[in-house]
Amino acid sequence: MAATTEGEDKVLATAQRIVQSLHNTSDTDDMLLILSAFDNRLSTLSSFVSSDDPSSVTQKSASSSSVDPRFEAAEQIILNEPDSSSLTDDYFAAVDELIQSTEELNLNYRDGELQAGVQAADTRCDVMDRAENALQVAMMRLEDEFRHILIRNTVPLDPERLHRSSHSSSTVSIAVPDFFNDDVNESLEDVSSGRYSHHRRGRGVSFGGDDVSLDLIHQDAVIDLRQIADRMIRSGYEKECCQVYCSVRRDVLDECMVILGVEKLSIEEVQRVEWRLLDDKMKKWIQAVKVIVRGLLLSEKDLCEQIFIGSDLIKEVCFLETAKGCVMQLLNFGEAIAIGRRSSEKLFRILDMYDALAGVLPDLQSLFMDEEAGDMVCSEAKGVLDGLGEAAIGTIVEFENAVQTESSRKTLQNGEIHPLTRYVMNYVKFLVDYSDTLNALLENTEENAEDESGRVESRNSDNSEMKSMSLIGQRMLALIKSLESNLEEKSRMYEDTAMQYIFLMNNILYIVQKVKDSELQNLLGDNWIRKRRGQIRQYATQYLRASWSKALSCLKDEGIGGSSSNASKAALKERFKNFNACFEDIYRIQTGWKVPDRQLREELRISISEKVLPAYRSFMGRFGSHLESGRNAGKYIKYTPEDLENHLLDLFEGTPLILHHLRRKST
Repeated sequence: MAATTEGEDKVLATAQRIVQSLHNTSDTDDMLLILSAFDNRLSTLSSFVSSDDPSSVTQKSASSSSVDPRFEAAEQIILNEPDSSSLTDDYFAAVDELIQSTEELNLNYRDGELQAGVQAADTRCDVMDRAENALQVAMMRLEDEFRHILIRNTVPLDPERLHRSSHSSSTVSIAVPDFFNDDVNESLEDVSSGRYSHHRRGRGVSFGGDDVSLDLIHQDAVIDLRQIADRMIRSGYEKECCQVYCSVRRDVLDECMVILGVEKLSIEEVQRVEWRLLDDKMKKWIQAVKVIVRGLLLSEKDLCEQIFIGSDLIKEVCFLETAKGCVMQLLNFGEAIAIGRRSSEKLFRILDMYDALAGVLPDLQSLFMDEEAGDMVCSEAKGVLDGLGEAAIGTIVEFENAVQTESSRKTLQNGEIHPLTRYVMNYVKFLVDYSDTLNALLENTEENAEDESGRVESRNSDNSEMKSMSLIGQRMLALIKSLESNLEEKSRMYEDTAMQYIFLMNNILYIVQKVKDSELQNLLGDNWIRKRRGQIRQYATQYLRASWSKALSCLKDEGIGGSSSNASKAALKERFKNFNACFEDIYRIQTGWKVPDRQLREELRISISEKVLPAYRSFMGRFGSHLESGRNAGKYIKYTPEDLENHLLDLFEGTPLILHHLRRKST
């Protein structure tokens, strides 16, 4: 240390002699300036120079060596630039000069290089104060300009263009309130009559087209914003810069949320919204999730990357503080739906919400990957996703129970397809569109899946067939089984046994047709369909027995008093009379019954014809002649086999008819 000090003293002494030898020349001041620029400690050499006015020389030396002309020029630009003028390259250069000056002054101060004298130290402090004051003025100006550029160059979201560029299908609700309450029949009739639109699964927004741009700021402004941000950060004004950025961009994203139809609602407010309005809000949420995460936030992240290019920390902080508000608003709505009252009409929307959020979750994790607070956002999103999944599975379970226990007592007078059947099968058909999602959810809830497996096995005699099904297939099998059990109960409300079988045939056939016309066939299998068709044939046989046995008994030989040659005319008259009465009664009643399916209707008529017409024709052939030759034959033999065949064509059309006929004349 002593050697170093001695060497420095020699350098100073040598420099002093040089200055003394030059003090009579006109270049003395310039030389002093050069020496002091080389080493600040040499600025005090002027005090050793002898002249006619030593104080004057000392003052001039101190002043010249302490203030860089470039600093003074920069200071003048900053302090004299009008606030209304645009920022120029000279202004940015002046800011750079001030930043560099303050950095150098602070560095020298930290290194303790003030040993050259009290007067020089005071001068240096004065320069530092001037630099900091000028920088403060510059930063206020830059902050205002940063805000103005952000606001002026914001590109508003165009909802019309966004709508034209999206692929959202008409999603729907099948509306039945509260899992079949007391008004179930009226509500279900609305469904079956088509007063509610059918559900078609929405696929959301596509961002693949070149004509879709969600950048919300003009790219020309990014360079200016980057220049300002860089200088504010270097000057230690990063907090102010971030606050301005986040404030402006949060407002932009909030406005986008409004344009997309996403309102700020508390959980309690969401749960009080009437279903029709809530349905619309859920649809808008589904679209907004995709637009916000895959469009706006991705653009916002890129904007932060471009503006705050010099600091990874500031990039992340600004993006997080800007974006998390709208993300949490979306998640709050999703949570409100997940924990809200379960009802069947919400299920498809909940599944769409689940798919939408699941689809963007990897994007969220990528966007918010570097911050603890970002981890919180992703954790919240995962929690809402799980909640929506639980709500979906829970709604299906409750729906199945509601189908099984629905106990409306109102019967359909014509025995056709029950509104419950229409509703449930349309519901199930649309639900199959979500097979992949539901299978994943059921696999993630093993306890529910195991419980359901046991429930299905207990209802299904063919356990091996059930075990080969997917989890969603098992669930659909259980749901349809619940419907079939309910229909069997409803059929017993009909006093006419024959009508019970018509009702069951209509409804089971409708179920089979819905299964065949959808992906349900792949889930349940061909064997399931064959069994149900066999069941329909069995119901048809039971219908024939219940409806036509009495009429056919009139056409038997027993009880007519002998062979065809000596049969009792009185008995024959009674037989024909009873048959006519049975047939006319069946005709009057069963023309009012409804079999909507044309093929089933024709098959039933053919089955009746095959049973009744041969028996009638045979009876007529054996005994008709005994009455045709007598008086009032037309009173008893009212119909030919051809008449009966034609009248059978009127059955099951849903319009009650009465036979009006002329009595056949005696021959």
